[in-house]
Order: sequence, then structure tokens, then C-alpha cells
Amino acid sequence: MIEERRRWMQIETIHHEFGPPSGHPAMRGAIAVVLTNPYAGRYEPDIVPMMDALKPLGMELARALIAGLGTGAKAIEGYGKGAIVGAGGELEHGALWHVPGGYAMREVLSSEGVPSNAIVPSAKKVGAPGARLDVPITHVNASYVRSHFDAMEVGVPGAPRADELIYILVMTTGARIHARVGGLSKNAIQGQDGLR
Repeated sequence: MIEERRRWMQIETIHHEFGPPSGHPAMRGAIAVVLTNPYAGRYEPDIVPMMDALKPLGMELARALIAGLGTGAKAIEGYGKGAIVGAGGELEHGALWHVPGGYAMREVLSSEGVPSNAIVPSAKKVGAPGARLDVPITHVNASYVRSHFDAMEVGVPGAPRADELIYILVMTTGARIHARVGGLSKNAIQGQDGLR
């Protein structure tokens, strides 16, 4: 059921955004996988078997992204996920990534001692080859940490074809580089409910 065509990774190091260079640059990374959509061109009432089949891939991609960032899991502070569905599919095929992508990141980070109780934010859309998606990002342990509200624009050149899916994971090593609009700080997280 899982037929992979290609993978793509992007790592970004941010020193400043029109302000003074940071002594600790922020990093954002994305990993995307292009798969054949087994449901393209037809309506399938029961798509849950594919969601279950995607779980090992979610774990593999989460580990690969941490390795690609080169910082180790303990440096990860933000995450998000997304999907771009080729024109022969439907939005719900992108929703198949919620459990395999989100739970994988939380499980991998937790296994490395990184509290990750916050819901993994998500975006999805149907798009043509070359489509890009702004993948939302929040703090891994408390969704209300305002300094970590962010997004990363992600796309895979030439994908998705009409019968393909792109599934995406994003991780960051910190807040926006010049975050200064107040709100809950990461040092004040209680870690009880994934929100605060």
C-alpha cells in the first residue's frame, strides 16, 4: 500500500531577521516523502488501513529529520506536519497523516526525554506539481508558547502528480529568531495539558 517515489529534506539556519545576529541561530527543518496515492481517481469509503500502514514511515521520517538537523532530539522545541494531495485525490487522503506523522514525532521526542504533550499543528491541501504548503509550527510541549508560533513553507519540486501524496514533517530548534511579543514563555511551561 505504501509506494514511495522520493524524499526531500530542507534545513534552514536563521541568524537574524533585520535585527542583531543571534548568538544562537535558530534552525528549521522539513522532511517530505512523495508516495503513490492508492485511492487516486476514486472514492474509497474505508481509508483507515493506509493510516495504519503509514505508522512505520512516520517514525522513520521523524528520526531522519532529527538526524538531518544534526542537533539531537533534545534541541527540538517546535514541530508541525502537513500534506499536499495530488489532483486525483481528496483532502481526506491528506488527513491520513495526522496519526502517523504527529504521533511519530511525539513518540520519538518523548523517547529521547523531550516532553511533547502539545498537539502537532497541521495543514493540508490539494495541489498541482510544484505546490507549496505553509506548515504551521508550535512548541512541542505547550501550544500557547507564543514565541514558537511559526510556519515553514514546504514543497517538493515536480510533485505531487495527480496520483501522488506528499506527507511532511517539520521541526525547529527554538523560537522565532527575534520573538518579542510576550505571552507564555517556554521557561514558564507547566507541562500538564499540552497547552500551558
